Amino acid sequence: MNSITQAPTLAQGSPARSARSAWLTRFQHPLVLGLLAVLMFAMTIPMTRLATVQEGHAQLPPAFIATARSVLAALVSALYLWHTRAAWPARAQWPCLVAVVAGGVLAFPLGMGWAVSQLPAWQVAMGTAILPLFTAALASVWMGQRPPARFWWAGLAGAALVAWFGWQQSAQAAASAVGLAPGLAGEGAGRVHPVGWAWGSLLVGLLGAAMAYVGGARAARHMPAAQVMSWAQLLALPLTAPLTLWAVQQALGGQVSTQALQQACAQVGAPAWWALLYVGVVSSWLGFLAWYAALARDALRVSQCQLLQPLVAVVLAHALLSEAVSAWALPVGLCVALCMWFGQRSLRR
Repeated sequence: MNSITQAPTLAQGSPARSARSAWLTRFQHPLVLGLLAVLMFAMTIPMTRLATVQEGHAQLPPAFIATARSVLAALVSALYLWHTRAAWPARAQWPCLVAVVAGGVLAFPLGMGWAVSQLPAWQVAMGTAILPLFTAALASVWMGQRPPARFWWAGLAGAALVAWFGWQQSAQAAASAVGLAPGLAGEGAGRVHPVGWAWGSLLVGLLGAAMAYVGGARAARHMPAAQVMSWAQLLALPLTAPLTLWAVQQALGGQVSTQALQQACAQVGAPAWWALLYVGVVSSWLGFLAWYAALARDALRVSQCQLLQPLVAVVLAHALLSEAVSAWALPVGLCVALCMWFGQRSLRR
């Protein structure tokens, strides 16, 4: 009798099971999921740069990368939704999914992709530090969250630092091109001009990303987070697939043939294809699984985790692309991280 009655008690109170349950609980904490997503997202800009330009030689066109990454994500999404037998989204979720498509599938990849083809990856990475402020502002309006004034001051301080940094780097880039011979100016400064349009393109992309983040967070409150981006990618497929074919046609000069396609693919290095695979599977799908799950639980706190993303992306850009990073990058990045810390403290109750 004792052995029979004690067995379930021992199984239920197993130290191994309790430790595993505690570990899973900590792993599913919003800040842990948010930081994991930020780490995956931080690779996006260096990988996009790697897919676009390698050692000064053009690889894949930015428009092709922006649409092809969505097509890859849609294929993965279709397999996932089929495997899980996911139900069709409710009518109330369609506005949120449309916001994800417009902002996360179209605006951000196109805006960021063009910016990173004109600017060094580490500069674009620093520019993304303003994204948490956009996300928090939309979350306060769309999700009814009202942070204290100290939260906004911390966010504005971080955004101001990034704006000053971007202006400084743009001014230096423009000044470095002055006085050069036309040929040298075209070769040496071709990737950083027109500077104003590149930063404007990035700003539009960041606004789209913020819209996609908040829309996805709202949808993740009523459906599994893994299904949010999956349905959004499938919803966008009728648009991204033709755009990808159009981008291929433009890259080939309007003459699409098997021979021309083989020659064009042969000129693209293997790292560019691997980078495209990363931004298609990880940046456009896997990272959003963790990100939407985190935002759905605490959008304001999690949004500030992205202030760390530029610093991580700058380090990765230097390590992967051997880019010469400005001496101001580390101090500005640390100050932005400090602003994040103040913003997090202001939300403590």
